[in-house]
Amino acid sequence: MRRLLPDPGPTSVEQQLDGLELASRAHDDRPYVITNFAVTLDGRATIQGRSGAIGSDTDTQMLVGLRTKVDAVLIGAGTLRAERYGRVVPDPDQRARREGDGLSQDPLAVVVSGRLDVPWDAGLFTDGAGEVLIFTASETEAPKTRTPVTVVRHEDRVELAAALNHLRTERGVRTLLCEGGPILHAQLIEAGLVDELFVTHAPKLAGGEGPGLVTGLPALERPLELAWLLEHDGELFGRYRTVRPPE
Repeated sequence: MRRLLPDPGPTSVEQQLDGLELASRAHDDRPYVITNFAVTLDGRATIQGRSGAIGSDTDTQMLVGLRTKVDAVLIGAGTLRAERYGRVVPDPDQRARREGDGLSQDPLAVVVSGRLDVPWDAGLFTDGAGEVLIFTASETEAPKTRTPVTVVRHEDRVELAAALNHLRTERGVRTLLCEGGPILHAQLIEAGLVDELFVTHAPKLAGGEGPGLVTGLPALERPLELAWLLEHDGELFGRYRTVRPPE
C-alpha cells in the first residue's frame, strides 16, 4: 500500500489506523460519526444488490480495522437483510486489540429499522456476542434472541438526530461507524450528522441502476476535505472530513 497524500510513502492499513483517535472528538449531544463505503468507478455502492462484491480483501481489512476503533456500528435494516451480519468483530485478536485500547470487546451493534423488518436468524442475533440496539417506529415486539436486543421506539419514523443523542447521552457512545446502506447514509449527511467519510474507490464498473453513495440526497453541495489518500492494487482509499460552515 502507498500513501499518496499527505507525505507520500509506503504504508499499511494497520499503520494508517494505529493513530486514529476519535473519541476525544465526540460531540456533547451525539457521537463522532464516521462512515465507510466502497464505490465503483461509476459511483455504484452495490453490485447486484450487495456491497461486498465491490471492494477487495484490503477494503475488508480497512472496514474491520475501523470497527476496532469505535464504540458502536450503525447499519440500516436493508443492509442487514442483504449482508446478513454476524458478530461485528469476529476475530479474537481484533477484540483483544479493542480491549487494549480501552473499548469493550464487541462494539454495540445499532440497527435502524422503521418496520422492525430484520432477519432474526442472522448471526448478529444468534451468535450471542455483544449487544444489539434497534431504533424503530414499529410497535411489533422483538422475538427472544441469543444476542441481547434492546428496542428504542420512535413515533411515526426514526429520528436520526434523536437516535444519536440517545446513543451519546444514554449509552455513552462517543464514536459511531455507519456502514450504510446508501439511503441511511444520505439521511445522515442531509441532517449534518456525519463528521468523516472513509471511501474506497474500486477499479470496477457496475452499470445498471444500483444505488450510489448517497441515494436520495437532495442536490445540494456538501464540501469535503481530503485527509488522506492511499492506493493498493488500483484501489484508492480516501478519508474525507466534512467542512462545517462558519458559525
